[in-house]
Amino acid sequence: MAVASQMSQAVFVTVSALDGGHLTLPERLFVTDADPEKRATVPSLSFLVQHPSTQTSSGGDRKSTTNLLFDLGVKRDIQGYTGAQQAHIAQRQPVTTDPDCAASLRRGVAGSNTEEHDRGPLLDPAKDIDLVILSHVHWDHIGTPSDFASATFAVGSGTLDLLKNGAGPLYPAELFNDDELPRSRTVEFPPVPGSIYGAALQIPQHTATLLSTQTKLPPSTQEWSWRPLAGFPAVLDFFGDQSLFVIDSPGHLYGHVNLLARVGERRYIYLGGDCCHDPRILWGEKDIALYDDGKGGVRSVHVDTGAAKRTLDQIRSFVNGESMGKGVEVEVVMAHDGVWREQNRHRFWPGNM
Repeated sequence: MAVASQMSQAVFVTVSALDGGHLTLPERLFVTDADPEKRATVPSLSFLVQHPSTQTSSGGDRKSTTNLLFDLGVKRDIQGYTGAQQAHIAQRQPVTTDPDCAASLRRGVAGSNTEEHDRGPLLDPAKDIDLVILSHVHWDHIGTPSDFASATFAVGSGTLDLLKNGAGPLYPAELFNDDELPRSRTVEFPPVPGSIYGAALQIPQHTATLLSTQTKLPPSTQEWSWRPLAGFPAVLDFFGDQSLFVIDSPGHLYGHVNLLARVGERRYIYLGGDCCHDPRILWGEKDIALYDDGKGGVRSVHVDTGAAKRTLDQIRSFVNGESMGKGVEVEVVMAHDGVWREQNRHRFWPGNM
């Protein structure tokens, strides 16, 4: 059955793009048949997802909005990274951090597809952001979590273990900050049954939510479970109303997830994180590059290149196929698509996609 025909509720979210800093990528490390000298400065995009809800009080039902961020981009202060992270960042210069995600929320982008605001900050990161979902915890997506003092953080299974202990010689613990996320306000999504990583050594293990948790999650949390949907093996209905789906997207880094947002009756936005770093890979014009891993072998920018390719195949099939039903539009946006950013500035907050 086509997905669209299963979704009878008219619950939509609004998605706005946010600047989260920039970094510079050498093309030869990311795509095949690359110019060995070419380097491109690209964005690390964040996204604001606004979900409508109804709260019941003594005065009756009232409408409210849940503000959710997907990814936080680059840290505002590079000194907040570990020494090993800073050594890596030195190879990604130039790196820009202004505006970062928090500044983008406060200021917005002039010329967006909404009326100009002149009433001070648009959104206060410390007070107005309810939830943060991280596609994964690489340095250019982790941002500055302390800016979001009242937010609950949701991450892929195994992420907290990865931050503390790393995951083997290519992902040592010094490439991560153990105290990056507020433990009392962080929850991992459930483990994915039959993980594609199988019984491989040094896979980060799931961390249960603390009994003393201060997380504030939608009621649907109690029913979270991974189910197949539209060709994706593991999908979670985040709010329980089919307005926002978390999609297990293995390959790039342990715990990597994507979002599928329903923004209209027959219109969806797929936020692909780091499934690939160049849209030409997604559409089959290029392939994922392999390079010397410094340990006598070859690797790609993904922890499991085969799994990353299968995830891309699923996305491509999803967009091009009939699983969503006829007449359904799906827009895919990857985190580092500089061309998309330049062509869509009017869709940045306080505008929308």
